[in-house]
Amino acid sequence: MTIARLIKHPALSILFAALLTTSCKNAEKKIERSEPQKNVSKVTLAFYNCENLFDTHHQPGKQDEDFTPEGKYHYTQRIFEQKLHNIASVFQAMNSEHNNLAIAGLAEVENDRVLQDLCSQPELGDKHFRHICHAGPDPRGINVGFIYDPSLFILLNEEIVPVMFTGTGHRSHGRDILHIYGILDGDTVHVFVNHWTSRRKGEDESERKRVQAAQANKTAIDELMSVNPNTKVIVMGDFNDNPTDRSIAEVLAATDDKNNTSASALYNPFQSIYNSGEGTEKYRSTWNLFDQIILSGSFLSNNAHHLYYNSAEIYRPAFIMESKKQNDAPKRSFTGSRWMNGYSDHFPVLVELSK
Repeated sequence: MTIARLIKHPALSILFAALLTTSCKNAEKKIERSEPQKNVSKVTLAFYNCENLFDTHHQPGKQDEDFTPEGKYHYTQRIFEQKLHNIASVFQAMNSEHNNLAIAGLAEVENDRVLQDLCSQPELGDKHFRHICHAGPDPRGINVGFIYDPSLFILLNEEIVPVMFTGTGHRSHGRDILHIYGILDGDTVHVFVNHWTSRRKGEDESERKRVQAAQANKTAIDELMSVNPNTKVIVMGDFNDNPTDRSIAEVLAATDDKNNTSASALYNPFQSIYNSGEGTEKYRSTWNLFDQIILSGSFLSNNAHHLYYNSAEIYRPAFIMESKKQNDAPKRSFTGSRWMNGYSDHFPVLVELSK
């Protein structure tokens, strides 16, 4: 039974609010809802493609041999630990500059243990982040994940939204969407974390798959909105499409027009950022803004008692750039097979909510 169907039934809703799923989460999460939430006037939401955040062990059935000590990248425990430190340093700086980092979606993380190791880094020690990750069908073994500060976000439940590709005479399974359901500063919110098919085989050839991933999100969101058109929804991810591409602008129908976005429609603050020439990923000297956080229109209402949309940005401090020039690319982990002690080939993105 999906979350939307569950909350249609009052009796089940009460039971649902009292239960937490245990899949891919440590045992202490079962009691997290007894912890008090901070009373804050601002929170930060983030998304970060961590570029191949693997552990050093081969996972049977997955094509991850390159990220082992004997593999192409000579991916040793020392490199893995440095990679964890580097990614944790980005979140540490993000929280220091923007305060109250409440939730973050991640892409290209191998498994739950990797996220556990990330949340255990000393740079994040005072945040006590908790984590969610499911092993999905990706042949390389990369998945999406979610970390959150339990003093700012109360986890109620989570589920996988499967993505099925059709249209070529057979069905195939894409990367799952992670759907998180919880309470952010007193408001119930739904978060969808995505990592859509890359353009490696060509933009046109792969577009069909990204359109179908967008439709899977749209179907899940429409189901929620049919129950309550004021549902607060956050869609984040590495979409491998820009804000003006068909999957985002037409299928999700996400727009940058704040004045004409209804409560149940989707607002994309990164469209205007993209139109200004900025991006999160650079390919052949051209910026793409594949990493985005999209909000339902219910976040646009300026209400002193509820969090509403304040600002969005591409987070690019100098230390995660190839050089200190403002337009330089992200400092990636590897050049070829050589470890560069970098961070990711993507910049993270942020949205700030205020009240």
